[in-house]
Amino acid sequence: MKIALLRRYVVLADTLHFPRAAEQLGIPLASLYTSLDKLEEELGHALIHREGTPRLTPVGELFLEEARTTVAAAPPPAPKTVAPAGGKAKASKGRGRAPIVKGQPKPYKKRQGR
Repeated sequence: MKIALLRRYVVLADTLHFPRAAEQLGIPLASLYTSLDKLEEELGHALIHREGTPRLTPVGELFLEEARTTVAAAPPPAPKTVAPAGGKAKASKGRGRAPIVKGQPKPYKKRQGR
């Protein structure tokens, strides 16, 4: 069982609000739903009633205590590394003709006479 999934579950169980929990974790809402689905699939039981106002199931309440102790014993998550800014920006050159045939008329077009 991954510690990241447990951390997400603990935050969700504390807030009992999916959008607020996702914002607090700094992850997309869909990712939070996916994490909860994976955790429930791993355990084989539903942890949160999702209809209406979210609330913990009896299994979810028991699992929350175990998840909190596991998360507390685990080392803190590694800080996210940010890619250094910079690099060369490329300008879009559009869709031109290949250099080999540049200057040649297209086969289906006639040259305009003078």
